[in-house]
Amino acid sequence: MSSLTLTKIRFRNGIWEGKISNAPASGAKPDITVMFQDQPVGSVILTEGQTEGDWLVAIPVPAEALADGVQTFVIFDAADSTRLGDFTLIAGEAVSDDLRAEVELLRAELDMLKRAFRRHCLETM
Repeated sequence: MSSLTLTKIRFRNGIWEGKISNAPASGAKPDITVMFQDQPVGSVILTEGQTEGDWLVAIPVPAEALADGVQTFVIFDAADSTRLGDFTLIAGEAVSDDLRAEVELLRAELDMLKRAFRRHCLETM
């Protein structure tokens, strides 16, 4: 279980921004992975925050995510595959009480569990 916590700051100009807290005081960058459609998102930017143990994260939304439907991004602590947070984009027809975002998030978490289970099986062979 990760000690890191993620707090959203804003989503503006195609960049999702947040703050990671409780990072080790050693000054080493936390190992953060952002997944979109079971693929890692490149260009994730981590910069040191003003307070020790705080890091600012900027996640540029890739152009392929700008499409009709629900697009979910899941943010992990790559050190132990703990889910820190997520954000969802919905484009096209807006429907109130839309469950598509929840289903897409469940799919992303299931993909993460499948990867962890496969890794566990390989390690115990």
